[in-house]
Amino acid sequence: MRRAWVVAIAAVGSGLTFVMLLVVGVYVTAGSLAGGAGGSVGLAKGAVPAAYKSLVEKWGNLCPAINPALLAAQLYQESGFNPRAQSPAAAQGIAQFIPGTWATHGVDGDGDGKRDVWDPDDAIPSAASYDCELAKYVRTVPGDPTHNMLAAYNAGADAVIRYGGVPPYAETRNYVRTITTLQKSFAAPVTRVAPSKQAAAAISFAQRKLGTPYLWGGEGTPEQGGRFDCSGLTQAAYASVGVRLPRVANDQYNAGPHPKRDELLPGDLVFFSDDLTDSRAIRHVGIYVGGGYMIDAPRSGAVIRFDPVDTPDYFGATRVTEDGAKALPTPV
Repeated sequence: MRRAWVVAIAAVGSGLTFVMLLVVGVYVTAGSLAGGAGGSVGLAKGAVPAAYKSLVEKWGNLCPAINPALLAAQLYQESGFNPRAQSPAAAQGIAQFIPGTWATHGVDGDGDGKRDVWDPDDAIPSAASYDCELAKYVRTVPGDPTHNMLAAYNAGADAVIRYGGVPPYAETRNYVRTITTLQKSFAAPVTRVAPSKQAAAAISFAQRKLGTPYLWGGEGTPEQGGRFDCSGLTQAAYASVGVRLPRVANDQYNAGPHPKRDELLPGDLVFFSDDLTDSRAIRHVGIYVGGGYMIDAPRSGAVIRFDPVDTPDYFGATRVTEDGAKALPTPV
């Protein structure tokens, strides 16, 4: 893979006033991350709230059709890791079981003698057990066993068997694609993450907003005087290149895989939190420009500016992908 990018930041006068020249060359070839489940798959740092991390790691290895990152992606898609979630269709808890399915497939994961759909110690093991049970039902069906299992979860095992694989239902195919894409955001990368082809234009958008006053809740609308808050700026920067990100920072974290600090490239989103064990606690985001700096909308009373990335509350980074952004659930 070849890539060309040059970043030059020059100080002018004193203080933190910067002039930035950024050129991001064309990425000649695009890499990809391997899909599928099974095998040893670690979780990305802080991707799963600490309260549920050990459960996801343990039960995500229950059978070859799943892995911890896939199980985490399902839980995030279903409830956003909210153990009190309840849908209009009466789906309940962190794994969003409907009462009938829970009555048949719920397990007593913590061995306390009760099967409680509202208790993650029961609901997470039940989700993994149900996945593995579905995988057994469709084990003789041709195709990827994980895709067939997810299709059975969405459309029923009978449909997967009848069609000899993932059924031709738009909802089911979208569900399979969504979970397998989201899994990449929850998995610790084992290879270098492919660069984002939209990075240059996203940075160019953010650069044009330098000096704009911060506005809490700002999305840059004319009514708001073109002002932004931190996640409003990053959302608008990627919207300018056709990538639709969620509105809040902790959901933007799941819009792609997570490069290590020494692998950061211009265009990566960088995140900050007071709790470095839980991505749901992320409170700030900026867009990396190179040289250890980002463009961000920091706080009330400040303007959009360059700020250093290496601070004690640095949480991690996301290399935004179009597929990753599309896979994110729409908050209700």
